[in-house]
Amino acid sequence: MQVLKFGGTSVGSPEAIQKVIEIVKEKISKEPVIVVVSAFGGITDALLDCGLQAARGQEQYKEQVNLITTRHLNAVKELIPIQQQSSMLSAVKKLCNEVEDLCNGIFLLGEMTARTRDKLVSYGELISSQVINNAFLAKGILTTWWDSRKLIRTNSDFGRATLDTEATVENFSEVMKELATDLVIMPGFIASDSNGITTTLGRGGSDYTAAIAAAAIGATSLEIWTDVSGMMTADPRWVPNAKVIPTISYQEAMELSHFGAKVIYPPTIQPVMNKSIPVWIKNTFAPSDAGTLIQQDSHRNGTPVRGISSISNLALLSLEGSGMVGVPGFSRRLFEALSSQQINVILITQGSSEHSICVGVDTLTADKAKLAVDKAFAPEINLQQVDPLVVEKELSIVALVGEQMKSHPGISGKMFGALGRNGVNVRAIAQGSSERNISAVIATRDVRKAINLLHEEFFETVNKQVNLFISGVGNVGSKLLAQLAQQQQYLLQHMRLQLRVVGLANSKRTLINEEGIDLNKWKELLAAAPESTIETFTDGIIQRNLRNSVFVDITASEVVASVYGKLLDKSIAVVACNKIACSSPFKYYRELKDKAHDFNTQFLFETNVGAGLPIIGTLNDLLRSGDRINRMEAVLSGTLNFVFNHYDGSRPFADVVRQAQEEGYTEPDPRLDLSGTDVMRKIMILAREAGETLEMDAIHNNSFLPASCMEGTVEDFYKEMLRLEDHFRSIYDAAAAKGCKLKFVASFKEGKAAVGLQEIPAGHDLSNLFGKDNIVLFYTDRYPQQPLVIKGAGAGADVTASGVFADILRATLN
Repeated sequence: MQVLKFGGTSVGSPEAIQKVIEIVKEKISKEPVIVVVSAFGGITDALLDCGLQAARGQEQYKEQVNLITTRHLNAVKELIPIQQQSSMLSAVKKLCNEVEDLCNGIFLLGEMTARTRDKLVSYGELISSQVINNAFLAKGILTTWWDSRKLIRTNSDFGRATLDTEATVENFSEVMKELATDLVIMPGFIASDSNGITTTLGRGGSDYTAAIAAAAIGATSLEIWTDVSGMMTADPRWVPNAKVIPTISYQEAMELSHFGAKVIYPPTIQPVMNKSIPVWIKNTFAPSDAGTLIQQDSHRNGTPVRGISSISNLALLSLEGSGMVGVPGFSRRLFEALSSQQINVILITQGSSEHSICVGVDTLTADKAKLAVDKAFAPEINLQQVDPLVVEKELSIVALVGEQMKSHPGISGKMFGALGRNGVNVRAIAQGSSERNISAVIATRDVRKAINLLHEEFFETVNKQVNLFISGVGNVGSKLLAQLAQQQQYLLQHMRLQLRVVGLANSKRTLINEEGIDLNKWKELLAAAPESTIETFTDGIIQRNLRNSVFVDITASEVVASVYGKLLDKSIAVVACNKIACSSPFKYYRELKDKAHDFNTQFLFETNVGAGLPIIGTLNDLLRSGDRINRMEAVLSGTLNFVFNHYDGSRPFADVVRQAQEEGYTEPDPRLDLSGTDVMRKIMILAREAGETLEMDAIHNNSFLPASCMEGTVEDFYKEMLRLEDHFRSIYDAAAAKGCKLKFVASFKEGKAAVGLQEIPAGHDLSNLFGKDNIVLFYTDRYPQQPLVIKGAGAGADVTASGVFADILRATLN
């Protein structure tokens, strides 16, 4: 004989009940079946609401009772032919009148006891089971209706009664002797104590009812029919890539259900496990799906982790004090204090020093727990041997569950490494001696991100999802977006990397879409986005708390650079094309570097020097491998190199500069390039990366640009250059007369840095630079005479965007 249980969603409508009938018809053609049903979906909550309204003196409960009555009467009319409806309509009406009478009593008393609540909510299953029983009869299928209250015996712990197994088995044995049909319908969730008073088995107790029945009759199998196709590796509402678990052991299923998996009620497993009765989790709305098989042993699924689950609304209670060390009995007294208030302990962890012990409880009981514990330890608290109980709320537990974890080292490291890289702080850790689960207490706001991270780490061997937030969509930003669009399929195929642009911002508007922004339509989408600020954009990034987030700054804005610290604090990687942060006062530069280290994330800015050239990366590689930088010489301005490579006196210097700006080689204000300020920033960044504490005012600038060029607007600047053409021509002529080329050179040696225009003779390493090329010469302990040379295009939107792209990949693959 099989036992089938159908939950609230499976009997939530007449259409759903018709599906149940078809499933059961197919089953009873093979062997007899007991069907356990829940209340219609939402009815238990509606009944509770009636009682609460009545207890508060709110007469609206009568309207709610009418709605409940109407819903059941309508179900009878849809499920049963009109000529057979009369008796069932009368029975439903009678039961619903009893509900109203009970609520009237609650209203008069102004209170609802636990016993009364059990009586009230029992009507959901009583009515649904009788309606469904008659629906089978209307189809010509003979049934027997069993009243669970006469079969399942419990104690008098109303709301969550404890089973009296011996009496229950005896009751089932008696009714089985008289069974004359192949189909039995019985209500779930409800039972009675030794006095025949109605009790309930806890929310979700219909699963438990089915398991009790299966164990009592020695069923061949138990099937739990619900609205999902089995137990999942994670909650599919939070993890889109969650997978059905084909097989799972009893112990693993109990762990997952205890830690929040909603598919099965936690106590369900125990009765069937003792009898080795296999349990199937099936989908009423997709009956052909295989579902999940729960049995003694489960097959391996390629990973020692079977699933990930969570419990929310957790409070962490911490008892600490030097007086606890070496003194027996503190743990016992703590748990006695909690037990006296009937507070359930969800998680326990204790330091080996015995200086502290932490327990996790439901947030609703936390305040009561503090009063009880502080009272129990009042003498020690007064003597300052123990601190008053510390209560932390807004916490949750995330748990990894798997029978095979005990034989696989490194699971914990992998788990906590994934959480740490994404700024998920772990407040407490617990692992059972069976090593079947690893539990971590984290902030509730991080639960969704944590579960996605862990699912990606242990189950998604195909793709790693990275969420990009890009500020700045001008010339370089547009090129970057085009490169990202072009490379998305390549990265998926060759690197198992799913780069999604989920946020875009310019100076006026911000756009965030957690599902990813269509890179073929980003301009229109951003133009239609609401006006906003970088602060709003930053807050949106932090609030969404998405895993593997990277913020990309492709602006020259000081305001944008000011938000880096806030993002790094949340372990959000920062990729900066913007030079302002790294060329700001050393204290801020160092602070950002330290934050990236402290919060286990990345702060990358390769394009601050040399666009896409691997200058900073090479410098860091030299230092990390034990080399030392003795001297640097560099041409670091693609703009200035372009200008002096194209200026030969045949046309005005101002025209060459304007050409450089039009071709995208200069900053928006070319004076930043021509004054040497940009080069000063770059050599300072290199010096800082080499370990030097250097500020801008310590760099000597031998500028060739007259002071008058720095006044007024950009157009005034061009006019002034035209007026001073003789000045620029004389500089060129002097160098040409010596057979030299003009290069704006940056140098660093013995802690000192300088920039300025130099006449470079033919054959010098800095001489053969064409177009917008940059070059850096590193003289180190390993390269004392012949320097390590990095040379290539140092300006241009495409190469700069590619450098940013490379930094994104470095941040992603860390």
